Amino acid sequence: MGYGGKVTERHRARKLRAEAWTLKDIAAELGVSKSSVSVWVRDVDFVPNPRRRTRPPRPSSLLVRKLAEIDRLDAEGATEIGRMSDREFLIVGAALYAGEGFKRDGQAGMANTDPRLLALFVTWLRRHFEVDEVRLRVRLYLHEGLDLEAAEHFWSELLRIPRSQFRTPYRAVPDSTIRSTRHPLGCPGVTYNCSSTHRRVMGLVRALSSTDALPG
Repeated sequence: MGYGGKVTERHRARKLRAEAWTLKDIAAELGVSKSSVSVWVRDVDFVPNPRRRTRPPRPSSLLVRKLAEIDRLDAEGATEIGRMSDREFLIVGAALYAGEGFKRDGQAGMANTDPRLLALFVTWLRRHFEVDEVRLRVRLYLHEGLDLEAAEHFWSELLRIPRSQFRTPYRAVPDSTIRSTRHPLGCPGVTYNCSSTHRRVMGLVRALSSTDALPG
């Protein structure tokens, strides 16, 4: 997924959940499926508040049908994919790297705003390669005015990389002529400096594009 993703919606969902909004209300407010909200806020403490009076407007019938279809297709996708074997996960990670990973020699890495994809990449790297944890590095791209402390804490917890291994962040100055969207958690780049690891990764990437790997 590119720079956009749904990081803004996820951040907003977590904030609303902490304010005692129900999953249904959050989904209607953000125009996303209830199942997505459930995943985003599963670790947020929730205390029901019957006195909360602020309610989002009742969603239209079109939105209700859309969200129901998303829930159905999410369930179908989860059933169809199931739990990946090690080999399947190796292939999925190589495909992700082919599209999103750094291609310069000597450095295996990836930058993305989508927490799920970046967590998948780091999990894949640790699973299929001998990783020296102290050599993992993170550099965060974050607009000025946004909470650097919160963003670094989030990515450190998610990726299981200590903040002591975060490089000096790049604080971007908002420029309305380039992009109006500012991602509250920024865009982190994870790098692992190891020539042999990167070359092994690129060997998998090249194998994916080989005609020998295509279905007969």
